[in-house]
Amino acid sequence: MMMFTRGPNMNLNELLPNGGIEALAGQLGIPADQARRGAEALLPSVLGGMGDNAAGVESHVNDLGGARLADNVVGSEPTQVDQGNQLLGGIFGSKDVSRQVAGHAAQSSGLSPALLQQMLPILAMLVAGHLAGRSGGQQGGLGGLLGSVLSGLGAAGGGGGVLGGATGGGSPAGGLGGILGSILGGRR
Repeated sequence: MMMFTRGPNMNLNELLPNGGIEALAGQLGIPADQARRGAEALLPSVLGGMGDNAAGVESHVNDLGGARLADNVVGSEPTQVDQGNQLLGGIFGSKDVSRQVAGHAAQSSGLSPALLQQMLPILAMLVAGHLAGRSGGQQGGLGGLLGSVLSGLGAAGGGGGVLGGATGGGSPAGGLGGILGSILGGRR
């Protein structure tokens, strides 16, 4: 089983493909540091939403192209953002939840909710495609890999690293602590 760094040392390099932040920045016409801040703020909710429906998301990711989702973003061809929006529908269930996720991420990142809403489908493609590629052939597939990632986020809950503070210190069970749990609580 592929292991992820747990605790405060978890970093974006484990969750995004090489060149992912740069591709995200280029797609949105923003500096890489802003893309990084946005990704750090959005990732706990994206991963939590994926984990809350791992089997459905795995099937959805595979239907949309699996690892090719990330390749589409970092490659030279135009990004098919509609695939990212379809993926978000499977992760969050509605555009309202996506808007709420962007609003919460804006508070912690200092970036505008509108920019974060544009970032969400591209980031979802990067994460889902990268994790699908990394899970290829592993027992448990994407769902098993998501479990490993979410366990790492739960261990990081005390703060510090890239995603530690953004999880609200909560456990991955129940929607990654307060942020995603409160947003998704109404749709269950």
